[in-house]
Amino acid sequence: MAGKNGYGAWLKQEFGDLIEALDLDEMQKRFLRSRWLDQVIWMEGKAGETQRRHYRLRVTTLVGAIVVPALVSLEALGGGIGVGVRVATLVASVLVGASAALEQFFRFGERWKHYRRTVEQLKSEGWLFFGLSGAYALDGASHAALFPSFAKRVEELIQSDVETFVTEVTAEQSEGEASAGGA
Repeated sequence: MAGKNGYGAWLKQEFGDLIEALDLDEMQKRFLRSRWLDQVIWMEGKAGETQRRHYRLRVTTLVGAIVVPALVSLEALGGGIGVGVRVATLVASVLVGASAALEQFFRFGERWKHYRRTVEQLKSEGWLFFGLSGAYALDGASHAALFPSFAKRVEELIQSDVETFVTEVTAEQSEGEASAGGA
């Protein structure tokens, strides 16, 4: 499970084996692989990618926000190190501004939380279905009998994900663009 693609490959293998072991027809298994598992793997990847981007930009902003005042203080003290300190201050200031602006524009933190929330809901629904527990804990009901309920719930989660992304994540990005353009 090492590396950024390792977890996705492991999930594909692990869940793929579980899907194959279920007493479902081939069309139902295809839905599980192509719709549910594909979304789980894709969102896991997007959650990890956006989390890494968010952390990189935030750490750059935070470290720079500490370094810039320190460099300005060094410049104020003098001592013949002026040009190097001025250049370092300029570079650090540009990095801080750029990383803060990129985070504000792309909203990687919000995207990461959005993808993480949705993928965990999808995985949870899958585990409940595989284990015939929760809403799928009906006396004597088989996976095949409960499959329509599972498929409906997966589609509801995906639809909700799309609606939330379009109305909240991209709407917030558009607001950020409008305020940046009007400044």
